[in-house]
Amino acid sequence: MGKIEKFTLINKDKSRIKVFEPFEDVSKPSPSINVIMISYGCIYKRSSRPIMKGSRVETIESARKEYKQLLEEGWKRTSIFRSYF
Repeated sequence: MGKIEKFTLINKDKSRIKVFEPFEDVSKPSPSINVIMISYGCIYKRSSRPIMKGSRVETIESARKEYKQLLEEGWKRTSIFRSYF
């Protein structure tokens, strides 16, 4: 499996974002990435930092499903907020 990159999705009306990033389990003897942390938040002004509401950890498989579903709902990848994280 290749390196998993971190990426951000934004919804159609640009009011919500979700950040998908690899989550390394360092409690294991050999840290490996087998889960994804999904953080989610709201955007009030494009010029300001998004307000993050929370995050959760999902398996890569269910993170992929959610990602695919969000794309089907019209969410798009964005790099606008890269500087904030």
